[in-house]
Amino acid sequence: MSQVGKKRVFPDSTDVSNNVQRGSISLTATLVAQDQSENLAIAHGLKRQNPELLDQLIELYQHRLLRYLLFLTGKREVAEDLFQETWMRVLLRGGQYNGKARFDTWLFTIARNLVIDLSRKRTMASLDEMSEGGEDDRPFEIAMSGPSPLEQFQSREDCAEVGEVLLKLEPNYREVLVLRFYEELSLEEIATMTKAPLSTVKSRLYRGLAALKPEMERLRASRPFVGATV
Repeated sequence: MSQVGKKRVFPDSTDVSNNVQRGSISLTATLVAQDQSENLAIAHGLKRQNPELLDQLIELYQHRLLRYLLFLTGKREVAEDLFQETWMRVLLRGGQYNGKARFDTWLFTIARNLVIDLSRKRTMASLDEMSEGGEDDRPFEIAMSGPSPLEQFQSREDCAEVGEVLLKLEPNYREVLVLRFYEELSLEEIATMTKAPLSTVKSRLYRGLAALKPEMERLRASRPFVGATV
């Protein structure tokens, strides 16, 4: 039978929107279930002190963990020592991980606690001391339309320059920026990890972003343009 002239009936736009929304929710639920299943598998393996699992975890997370420690301490030698100590803690205390939280959050929490312990013994800037310094918990709001200042600079500038500027920021601001934009943790996950109120995490994020821009511009202004004549 000829199809010429036959009117095509398209689905109602509302039905399409609802179907897409239901599909997105289903996909999100599937991804969450997969993450939870992986976390539980890691927890089971750590409880059995599976050496192959530990090797896999080190291979998977080593670069992220070392980067996090470098940003927290600002010193490679110290970061490398704490890197080794963190994995020792994972091996010895792996049974404490129950798989309810993301493994990377639990891993970074161990590393963070080691940094705090070390800062109490040395004169390096302390994350916990700064937390007790009467910080204003009210969120410091700045305009956030479009990419953040950190994302803008990362797209335009060399990553080494961004890292150099981050190391000049106060440790608490630096940590939140790294966890949010490098590790892509949610603000709620950062609050849980740092044991800080959500309002404090937001304040540190906004203040850190506000402090980043002038420091980045100052760094760019202090360096000669490529190809400039003397």
